Amino acid sequence: MSATTLFRGSIAAVLFLSAAAAQAQTTTPPPRTAGGTATQASASTGSTTLVKDSFASGPTRDTKDGTAATVQAGGLFSTGNARSLAVTASGTYRYRQDNHQFSSAAAINYGRAAANKDAPIETTVSNLQGLIRYDYFFADKWALFVQAAGRRDKFQGLDLRANIDPGVAYYVLDDKKHRLWFELGYDFQHDIRRDFNVEQARRTYDTTPPADRTETMEAATHKTADRHSSRLFFGYDNQLNAYINFTTGLEYLQPFDPTKAWRITWNNALKSTITDKFSAATTFTLRYDHDPLPNVKDTDAITSVAIIYNFR
Repeated sequence: MSATTLFRGSIAAVLFLSAAAAQAQTTTPPPRTAGGTATQASASTGSTTLVKDSFASGPTRDTKDGTAATVQAGGLFSTGNARSLAVTASGTYRYRQDNHQFSSAAAINYGRAAANKDAPIETTVSNLQGLIRYDYFFADKWALFVQAAGRRDKFQGLDLRANIDPGVAYYVLDDKKHRLWFELGYDFQHDIRRDFNVEQARRTYDTTPPADRTETMEAATHKTADRHSSRLFFGYDNQLNAYINFTTGLEYLQPFDPTKAWRITWNNALKSTITDKFSAATTFTLRYDHDPLPNVKDTDAITSVAIIYNFR
């Protein structure tokens, strides 16, 4: 290569780099994402308890828009002296753009077991749940949301429990790995009860002396029921390290009438990352109903272990 050719090439390279630098300086920087923009959590909490008096987890935030989805499943099967079958599965989906976020979730839990080797196998767990939610972040630490949820649960006497919850959320801490927030809002609940439970309630009411009958006993004889409540929720999410995440949430529902029918739900989840796509989660849910239907216990405690697949 001649000296003249090398000199000309050097001059051309200098001119090209100068033009590129000038272009970079004059290019308008991308707009800053508004504070409060939501994003997906580090994965699923692992909980298969989703709706209303069990699902209570606010949206998460990041600096990027996007879509994320997860599925999780677990189960147990045994034969011989101990006969049982239990399966659980759930999925989540989240889409975020600017200050808007849409999320949804669904879960199914089913179990059958026999008390001993000669007893017939009976259904012991049967519920189906779903939820959709929309969030709008209007300020750095504030968001408006509305969510709708539904649950079908044989052993709580429900063909359907539908809930609609509008409200406002405030984030005290809002870091990618450490969040603390509160939600305050209103809850409308519509129950459609199982015919079996309604008939049981009517027999109990009819055989109870009039002087001992209560409003709760009479209300339980109706096929449908509506309830209006105020809702308070506290949530905490901590990415303890690169592999372990802890999440907890406490929800309190205070009906306007009857006021004694308040409910508390406490959710906990400990998730451990296995690989980039797989995680294991252990969850514990405690549900307390101060005024349940007749023949239904006031407290449920649920513990589960599941494997999670992350589509992100």
